[in-house]
Amino acid sequence: MSYHSIAAAPDFLVALNPASPRPLYQQLYDGLRNGILTGRLSPGTRLPSSRMLAAGLQIGRNTVMLAFEQLHAEGYVQGRRGAGTYVTHALPENVLHIRPQRTNTRERSALMRPLSARGKTLVKTAAKWGFPSSAPPTAFRFGAPALDAFPSAIWARLTARRWRKLNFPMVESYTAGYPPLQQAIATYMTAVRGVRCHSEQVLIVNGSQQALDLAARVLLDPGDVVWVEDPGYLGVRSALAAAEAHLVPVPVDSEGLSVETGIEQAYQARMVYVSPSHQFPLGPTMSASRRLSLLSWAAQVNAWVLEDDYDSEFRYAGRPIACLQGLDTEERVLYLGTFSKTLFPALRLGYFIVPESLIDAFLAARAVSDRHSPVLEQAVLADFIVEGHYARHVRRMRTLYAERQGCLLEAVHQELNGLLELTPADAGMHLVGWLPRDVSDQDAASEAITQGVETIPLSSYTMTPLSRGALLLGYAGFEISAIRTGVKRLAVALRQVQRQSTNAVRSQRR
Repeated sequence: MSYHSIAAAPDFLVALNPASPRPLYQQLYDGLRNGILTGRLSPGTRLPSSRMLAAGLQIGRNTVMLAFEQLHAEGYVQGRRGAGTYVTHALPENVLHIRPQRTNTRERSALMRPLSARGKTLVKTAAKWGFPSSAPPTAFRFGAPALDAFPSAIWARLTARRWRKLNFPMVESYTAGYPPLQQAIATYMTAVRGVRCHSEQVLIVNGSQQALDLAARVLLDPGDVVWVEDPGYLGVRSALAAAEAHLVPVPVDSEGLSVETGIEQAYQARMVYVSPSHQFPLGPTMSASRRLSLLSWAAQVNAWVLEDDYDSEFRYAGRPIACLQGLDTEERVLYLGTFSKTLFPALRLGYFIVPESLIDAFLAARAVSDRHSPVLEQAVLADFIVEGHYARHVRRMRTLYAERQGCLLEAVHQELNGLLELTPADAGMHLVGWLPRDVSDQDAASEAITQGVETIPLSSYTMTPLSRGALLLGYAGFEISAIRTGVKRLAVALRQVQRQSTNAVRSQRR
């Protein structure tokens, strides 16, 4: 049996009323007994000593002893010689089944005052779009980087150096971000991604999701129209829906977002979200003509462009594609990126590069929400970038991810020929596997889970129906052996789903 103690906080245990006709020892008994029955004092909890409790409640020690004796006699507590008094593990109410039923938390919430309109919207949005998984990744969860290849020794050394010399601000808060990290990101992104900015435009955020939330709160009013890629990233839809924006799905083809279709559907949109360098989840790169058309439209209608550059550095053929922000001459583009994919998800650091005219507004919004991101991690990351470790890590990951993609393609060709159509990609961390037209991707993903394989159906990312289902297969975070094993298990799942689909068709024809 495990035991744990509680602080001798009188307000937590019981409130005594000296003016009450009920004796103080009985009030103390009632309060402790109620705490035990309601679960505030769980089995195994060590109560404060009689001397400590008497001093805390400012009553006589004999009064406390009387209350303890009654609780002991009735079986609520037990004494251990030299070790104090504990709540018993076998309460009488457990045996007699007369413990008062505790109201379910959600039932209690329903009896309270209703949520605000925005609160209700947030709850509905979270229920619809879901939460990211906190379980360890298994093949083929997309977005998982190669944690087995992360230079943890270098990261640990940089962290220890900062702590050893206390060489990071422990008092100051930086709403925009740790200045050396802002400068490091501005310098790196200018050289590698073609971004045009100075360090003051770089806002350090807790991942790209916070950047999306800030953009929605600062730039949108309820009912404002926003173009979103279809299929597209669920995180942006959740942030925009929570801000009560009106989402207009715009199709994606081999040239990326169809700007012409967006203009036809909602010319006066307030904002557009786009991932032009490597569209999620289908993967195309937006053509130069569409990039220029998008920027021209945004300037005409005074719209904002949210450019998400989440994994564009992992390009295996040629250099990374220059970003849309670098082409912007009208200050309409807000550029966001994250280190969750290039380093590790738990770091929760990203960057948001905003036009100069919006710096003050975004700083104000950030100050209201959570002040700033953790400074130590920012300082370590700044060292990691400035000393060249980041660039070397990205180069190594390009080589590693290309190998893992090749392994996935080979294994699928061997095990899933006719069950899944997979083609190589020049960039990214996942591939889209197209299913036979008579197979539901939702059914395929569910069956895969029973075989221990994580896949996401493409239909989960669409706002309009698909003519053909597909599965997203992440490969970056998994070793060769895990990829091959995952494909074999996926083959079992897909054969089962295909048999079920074939039998259903036969039954309908009879």
